[in-house]
Amino acid sequence: MTLAGHLWTLVPNLRHRARPWTPPAGAAWSTTLQDPRIGALTLRGVLHRAAGAPSRELVVLVHGLGGAIDSHYVIGAARAAAAAGVDSLRLALRGADRAGEDFYHAGLTVDLEAALASPALAAYTDLYVLGFSLGGHVTLCHALRPSDARLRAVASVCAPLDLAAGCAAIDHPRAAVYCRHVLAGLKEIYTQVARRREVPTPLASIERLTTIRGWDRLAVVPRFGFVSVGDYHGSCSVGPRLGQVQVPALVLSASADPMIPAATVAPHVRGLPAIVTHRWVDRGGHVGFPAGLRLDLGPGPDAAPGLAPQVLAWLRRHAASGLP
Repeated sequence: MTLAGHLWTLVPNLRHRARPWTPPAGAAWSTTLQDPRIGALTLRGVLHRAAGAPSRELVVLVHGLGGAIDSHYVIGAARAAAAAGVDSLRLALRGADRAGEDFYHAGLTVDLEAALASPALAAYTDLYVLGFSLGGHVTLCHALRPSDARLRAVASVCAPLDLAAGCAAIDHPRAAVYCRHVLAGLKEIYTQVARRREVPTPLASIERLTTIRGWDRLAVVPRFGFVSVGDYHGSCSVGPRLGQVQVPALVLSASADPMIPAATVAPHVRGLPAIVTHRWVDRGGHVGFPAGLRLDLGPGPDAAPGLAPQVLAWLRRHAASGLP
């Protein structure tokens, strides 16, 4: 981890808080799914339709742990999609809208499956998914068993491929500022759930948490029926199964990421099959990168600089009928 990694992680977030980016024009989106434990759940988001002729392509954008669809990196990706003439859905995983429906975990792919199957997306012929941080992990887990034949490719940015190692890293005192930030979001989500229905652990115990491992132990494990934190991390980590993805996958990792250190990623990105493209990004931090960034992603049409436009161009190379 370097000073530049910290700056590229913190500055875009702080700048967005001070002067929030404006997303492209969009409309409220929702769909429902049935959870075996709590029944009907409503997923929400914002659907952005690009200007001009109706697009046959749509990219689903998935936020990180404790994040939301108004995070700077999600809005930035929606803006890049609009500029490229591609529709996008900023998807809020269950509870991320702070509506108190439920909360999610790193291996829970049913929300993404329900979104892709929603009637509002039925007319699209080419679907892509771009996930950030924990959303990137969920995206890669979904790519192991894709639920929709229209899914052409997926991409993850700064995903924790090893949940146990990633958890230990963010819980380390040197990452305390990041741990507090993520926990604040998770506590907001849990508080809203506790106001609506019975929760697995008293809210007071959740409010006292100071580690992500504690969150996993007191919230995720009892809610989703895992035996232990080790069971959750071991059974859901996508790193050991990365070579088994069924659609083209782009995995981007920041060399100086202060939240997901390179050492926790490196063991899982060696010797991958051709269907998986991994790249280390030397300039940037955790989901924060220079505006002029260019990635070495192989041959194809030239794309605008910036992480989101470059990733989107890579995804679109896998469209069923090629680029327009």
